[in-house]
Amino acid sequence: MIVRHLACRGLTSHLCAAVRLNWNSPEMARPSSNLTKFRKEFAKAKHIAIITGAGVSAESGVPTFRGQGGYWRKWQAQDLATPEAFSRDPSLVWEFYHYRREVMRSKMPNPAHLAIAECESRLSQQGRSVVIITQNIDELHHRAGSKHVYEIHGSLFKTRCMSCGEVTANHKSPICPALEGKGEPDPKAKDARIPVEHLPRCERRGCNGLLRPHVVWFGETLDSDILTAVEQELEKCDLCLVVGTSSVVYPAAMFAPQVAGRGVPVAEFNMECTPATERFKYHFEGPCGTTLPPALERHESEAI
Repeated sequence: MIVRHLACRGLTSHLCAAVRLNWNSPEMARPSSNLTKFRKEFAKAKHIAIITGAGVSAESGVPTFRGQGGYWRKWQAQDLATPEAFSRDPSLVWEFYHYRREVMRSKMPNPAHLAIAECESRLSQQGRSVVIITQNIDELHHRAGSKHVYEIHGSLFKTRCMSCGEVTANHKSPICPALEGKGEPDPKAKDARIPVEHLPRCERRGCNGLLRPHVVWFGETLDSDILTAVEQELEKCDLCLVVGTSSVVYPAAMFAPQVAGRGVPVAEFNMECTPATERFKYHFEGPCGTTLPPALERHESEAI
């Protein structure tokens, strides 16, 4: 069982064991920021895995709800993104997710999203593959045009029924009449206290169960089918990029070190160093929308 964590404690997966072994290995050389060398490896790669995190979406203006100032009202994401919070106050949690859904309607993919999508499309015509493994739930990779995307933490625009378990895409605005105009992030805003019967309900015939966001909350198990598919992609990739992720949320924080542990080059693109930076061959510091496009653009060796 692999659970979404902010730390690796308590995980029993072989993935975690593999990463612990790698973490305790002798210190590696400091990562290179030589773009020319990275581009040579990029030109040879046949199966590229790109792992993305909140930093990519932050450059589109998407709130992260973490760190200083990262609050919705008086809460951070980990306060509300839990099964316990939803059980205790489903109205409050739905206000939070309604706000996030509505915010996303004004956000657009940025140059990093677009560079990834263009690269995937271009390389597919050369018999090469690009897979995106994202921790983000905003669907910006899809909107940018990416096709091969694994959303390991789910999607803001999908719901799951608490009664029948049906998962459905849902882009309604608002998702239910009672949430219209709700979700104001101001700390002084009053909670809507919406009766549970007026919260989003399942439309499957004869069900009418309470819906919840189809996202993986802290403490919940990730989808085993998605994780199996991700493991298979990571086992066959010959180049890995880690883009805009803090490398502190597990199990995603294990993915790139696992790849690096078998000798595959890993390149990190981030605003700052992370706990995993020293494990990687390359590190490119700065906004992903600035550093990633030149790294993924057509190489001179590619056929036109």
